[in-house]
Amino acid sequence: MKRIFVFSMTAILLVLSLSAFQCSSTEMTSAKLYIQQKNYAKAMEALQKELQKNPKNDEAYYFLGYLYSEQGDYPKMMDAFNKSLAISNKWAKNIEDTKKYHWMNSFNKGVAFFNKATKAQAQDSVKMYYDKAVQAFNDGIAIEPDSADTYKNLSFALLSANRTEEAVQPLEKLRTLKKSADSYKLLGQIYNQEGATSMNKYKQSKAPEDSLKAMQAFDKAVTVLEEGRKLFPEDQDILLHLSNAYISANKASVAMETFKTGVEKDPQNQYYRYNYGTLLLQAADVDSKAGNYDKALSEYQEASDQFSKAMEIDPKYHNAIFNLGVAYVKWGTALREQADKLNKENPEYKSKYQQALPYLQKVTELKPDDPVAWETLAKVYAVLGMSKESQEAFAKADQLKK
Repeated sequence: MKRIFVFSMTAILLVLSLSAFQCSSTEMTSAKLYIQQKNYAKAMEALQKELQKNPKNDEAYYFLGYLYSEQGDYPKMMDAFNKSLAISNKWAKNIEDTKKYHWMNSFNKGVAFFNKATKAQAQDSVKMYYDKAVQAFNDGIAIEPDSADTYKNLSFALLSANRTEEAVQPLEKLRTLKKSADSYKLLGQIYNQEGATSMNKYKQSKAPEDSLKAMQAFDKAVTVLEEGRKLFPEDQDILLHLSNAYISANKASVAMETFKTGVEKDPQNQYYRYNYGTLLLQAADVDSKAGNYDKALSEYQEASDQFSKAMEIDPKYHNAIFNLGVAYVKWGTALREQADKLNKENPEYKSKYQQALPYLQKVTELKPDDPVAWETLAKVYAVLGMSKESQEAFAKADQLKK
């Protein structure tokens, strides 16, 4: 669950100047009296009559905005306040105080509804609270359209409510207001998912427009994530989403060159090494399936080197440890398949499985609830003839999948 920000709300007294009635028109005098009596409908009527007679009355627009704020109609509140300020700055302080009060109130309502949604059990209640949080944050944006934190919380509420497409606009706005890592990684993830959905649709429909839509989404992901990578070169989520976007956009060679260059420029960046290693691993898989075993074996070697270097930099880097084990497994598999094609024996393949073993065991220690790690370990045990260990690892994987 994403962390959501809250602002403490201090009491702001909305002081209405109701003095000097003798200098006001009949309509203004009546409006102020009605406001004092909390008869807001009559006050609204009097102010509208005043503005028909005197459209340059900044005071009338201020009080009209105040009444709209009491009704929770913030777009109309802002319109009235802006008209007042366009005439003069006489009511600027009152307007600023009113806006600040209602922005804080809306923001904190959004936070409260969001927190209730995370704790609710019934799905109807969860949806209701997320929808209320979204509305409250939208109210806050109507009042303060340049508040980065409001856009951030709105996007989290929309994503939590599975209103993913609606989250794009506030995230794009957040990206322009505040260069936060979250805005880049979330946008990149959304665009990647949009592309994947359209590509899956294309596989069924074969309609060119679905393929075009997929490529456009992947290109958006690349654009956003490339910008994010320059600002946050050590954010592993941004780098991971970027490498996926490159590959999905048929830019695997660009991805390879990007992360290779990153490794050369910043050799102590474990995330660049991990992503470069992952791309090499994927390329090796493609070459292995195509029967280009010599090239694949070389790529498995280089991928293993990159994962090993990433581990040296960060000994608890779970993903690098796991992929190192996987690289050795695939390396061994490729050696065996190559030998089979040549009708030869190559016992070296088992040594690669043996090399994979300690890394896969380490992963199950670091993340004992990862069924994929246990299943991969079980297969390695089986190849190495460790039947008892293999059965136990498969049983553990099955247990975790339930």
